[in-house]
Amino acid sequence: MEDETTSKALKTGTTTVGLVAKGAIVLASDRRATMGYLIASKDIDKIYPLADNIAMTIAGGVGDAQTLVRWMQAEIKLYELRQGKKISVEAAATLLANILAQYKYYPFFVQLLLGGYDGKPRLYSVDMLGGVTEEKLASTGSGSPVAYGVLEELYREDAPAAENLRIAAKAVTAAMKRDAASGERVDLVLVDENGFKRYGKDEVKQMLA
Repeated sequence: MEDETTSKALKTGTTTVGLVAKGAIVLASDRRATMGYLIASKDIDKIYPLADNIAMTIAGGVGDAQTLVRWMQAEIKLYELRQGKKISVEAAATLLANILAQYKYYPFFVQLLLGGYDGKPRLYSVDMLGGVTEEKLASTGSGSPVAYGVLEELYREDAPAAENLRIAAKAVTAAMKRDAASGERVDLVLVDENGFKRYGKDEVKQMLA
């Protein structure tokens, strides 16, 4: 019984999307958190700013993911204080991968996308054991197979950010219609030379109209 309860707690499910756009990174997610067959929350953040120019999406165990968000935010602030400059997106992804690799025998049950802008848009996929790959488009979570179908059909790297914002929102919306662990509404974030911007509920609805 204990093993079954633990398994249900870890299989939180989600859909997150990351895209490299022209001069920006686009990140999108749903807002639902589940525990087994229970919808535990209908309004949970799955996209977090780590710095002014870097953000991360979370999928997997909510507690593990939120711990990593706090850890990364603290480490990046320390880096900037010590070095007197902003951390690069690649260095932040490497830092995250190193943290996860240290705990691979007692892993954080997460699947993460880290993206940002440091002169150009960069997007990295980081797995629970510390494996890191640079991507142009990526999706994580239980709804990702559906999201990938939309992304492969519509995504263009050289398209303006506004177009890729709509594509990311459409991909998450499609996943929410087919994946029971994804739902509620689409959360949408843009990271460019001006920093981190989260779009409101009405703005996202207008993009999808």
